[in-house]
Amino acid sequence: MSSKSGTLQALPAGMGKGSSAWLMMVVMIIFLMASCSDNPLSPNGSGVNCINYEGYLHIAGFCKTQGGCPRSVTVAGNYAYVADETAGLQVIDISVPGSPTIVGSVDTPDLALGVAVFGDYAYIADYTSGLQIVDISTPGSPEIVGSLHTPSGAECVAILGDYAYVATWQSGLQIIDISLSGSPETVGSINTPGSARCVVVSGDYAYVADYDAGLQIIDITTPGYPEIVGSIDTPGNALNVVVSGGYAYVADEYYGLQVINVNTPESPEIVGSVDTPGRAYVVTVSGEYAYIADYTSGLQIVDISVPGSPEIMYSIDTGIAMSVVVSGDYACIAGSGSTFQVLDISPIESPPFAGSFNTPGEVRCVAVLRGYAYVGDGYSGLEKLDISTPASPSVVGSIGLSGFVFDVDISNGYAYVAGGSSGIHVIDISESGSLRIEESINTPGSARSVALSGDYAYVADFSTGLQIIDISEVRSRGIVGFVDTPQDALSVAVSGNYAYVADGSSGLQIIDVSTPGTPEIVGFVDTPGYAIGVSIFGNYVYVADGGFGIQIMDITNPGAPVIVGSMDTPEYAYFVDVLGDYAYIADGLSGIQVINISTPESPEIVGSIDTPGRALSVSILGNYGYVADQHSGLQMIIRQCEQ
Repeated sequence: MSSKSGTLQALPAGMGKGSSAWLMMVVMIIFLMASCSDNPLSPNGSGVNCINYEGYLHIAGFCKTQGGCPRSVTVAGNYAYVADETAGLQVIDISVPGSPTIVGSVDTPDLALGVAVFGDYAYIADYTSGLQIVDISTPGSPEIVGSLHTPSGAECVAILGDYAYVATWQSGLQIIDISLSGSPETVGSINTPGSARCVVVSGDYAYVADYDAGLQIIDITTPGYPEIVGSIDTPGNALNVVVSGGYAYVADEYYGLQVINVNTPESPEIVGSVDTPGRAYVVTVSGEYAYIADYTSGLQIVDISVPGSPEIMYSIDTGIAMSVVVSGDYACIAGSGSTFQVLDISPIESPPFAGSFNTPGEVRCVAVLRGYAYVGDGYSGLEKLDISTPASPSVVGSIGLSGFVFDVDISNGYAYVAGGSSGIHVIDISESGSLRIEESINTPGSARSVALSGDYAYVADFSTGLQIIDISEVRSRGIVGFVDTPQDALSVAVSGNYAYVADGSSGLQIIDVSTPGTPEIVGFVDTPGYAIGVSIFGNYVYVADGGFGIQIMDITNPGAPVIVGSMDTPEYAYFVDVLGDYAYIADGLSGIQVINISTPESPEIVGSIDTPGRALSVSILGNYGYVADQHSGLQMIIRQCEQ
């Protein structure tokens, strides 16, 4: 008999079931199985892997600041201090990284562009208002206690001992005595050949990122008489600099990261560089990695263990990243859109994808059935993909359609496609290799979403609310009922006798469809954002609420739905799907956010996966998630392991 047979083979001598050796073996197997549960990539019951997303690089938490553009951030203790441009200084409690909270703020006279903290004071580079000194001994009540005008716009500030070193754009480096916080005084200055954008101090030298003049190295042994002793031009525009281990790391805008040997300050030398996909704005170093705020390309993590050969290892889309600082296992990101983010970087590794497939159009939706994905591809129609092997999906059929494909649902061998102004297309998908239009049904508005339940298709028809189509008779399908909604019906989900409609600025509308010919709105709840996607799981409705993340509503009484929990997301929540204890949010440029909803009143982000495009929709089925990633096609992710 083959050793691969399912028959139990004889045990070695001394390993009978009653022996201590047998018991030891059983205990060891149980131990090994239990220890596997801590692995971020774990097998589930079907033999297909699931993911513990918290074991990978991910956004742990974030908050919105009061201004429109957080420009700089630094961390001291349990607080992050953010120069928030028009809103001055924001003080954020990060003691719980998953829930950063603004605890204090103070406006400054002009634009807060840079911040440094030393002791009980924060020092703000406040552009035309020069240096502002803020008492932060009570973080909840910061107070400006001193200030000093600078010859031109203060962009960046560094502190060493009793001196503040301020990069002042057209006026080079200003050295300010801050020993008396209420009476700062300029004691030295030196013009630089370019435009001083930022400064860092290390030992007896100040290193100035001098925009079009590269790096300037200034001897500050005598603060009253600073002297440029070395310089080196960079290929781009030097925006920021940090010094570590004898090397200066320069964020060189469109030329990425420049690594400069400064062991001999008089003769700096570029020894390595790596281009970044965006605009290298700010750089910080921790251990063997440089972390680059890369503007539209988010955070880039670069291996600098060999300074002459830096290499981008990982990246995460944070939206527009303008500043980054690392503290322990976390990176804090400041960027436009009023967003401050905390990233867990203790596992510097990105979660894997199960597979992907680029399509010719703009993927807006996906439905999955029996090993096939039906992909709504915008103006390119409908694609049928064989996804039986997720790592290598293939096209088995496609069909062009009039209108723009917004959504698709499947029932009884047919795909029902929401085609915008072209209404609903009914596609015969019964033959494995072909797609055929059975019929099209005009709707009075613009069909944005379709949900099938029993003999009916429920259509979110934008400006004309909910349309109900009888689909019981082949080639005789037609609208049998409708109800207008207050605003724009964008998404619909059905459970039992009720349809739940995401109605844009009018939040969630709940419609009794027990009599399809006369549907009636019986309940609603306004949401703080723009309701654009909806899913149902148990007694709860989950609404993707645009710029306000997800809203969780108890629908035990459909006539009186109640918001019981909410979770903001980093970018823009377009859609949500739920499986088990987790909600998966299609969050635009921030990819998929995975949220623990086991306690609906207190949802928590547990991880995320950055997709290459803009995540507009997600469908979770079995062990995989299928992401409509706009111009980056279909992305297949692995589901979160149930805990």
